Amino acid sequence: MEKALWYLFAGSRGGVNRVRIVRALTDQPRNANELADELAVDYNTITHHLDMLKEHDVVEASDHDYGKLYFLTDQFKRHQETFERIASEVE
Repeated sequence: MEKALWYLFAGSRGGVNRVRIVRALTDQPRNANELADELAVDYNTITHHLDMLKEHDVVEASDHDYGKLYFLTDQFKRHQETFERIASEVE
C-alpha cells in the first residue's frame, strides 16, 4: 500500500488534487459533484482522480449509481500515517 500511496500522491501530476480529495473525504463522505464544487476542480477531473483512488483501494463508492458517495477504505485508514507523511511533502 505504501508504494501505491507514493505513486498516487507524490509520483504523478495529479497528486495535489488527490490529496485535496482525500482531505475532503476525511471530513465526511461526498459525491463527485460535491467534491468538484468544494475543491473548484472540473467534475471530469474529479471523477478521473476518484477512479485512480478507487483502483488503488484508497476510496470506495456506495452502491448507488446516482449521487454515488465516496468513502475512504479501511485499508487506507490503516495507512493514514504514511499518507500524512507523503501529503506534507506534496502540499
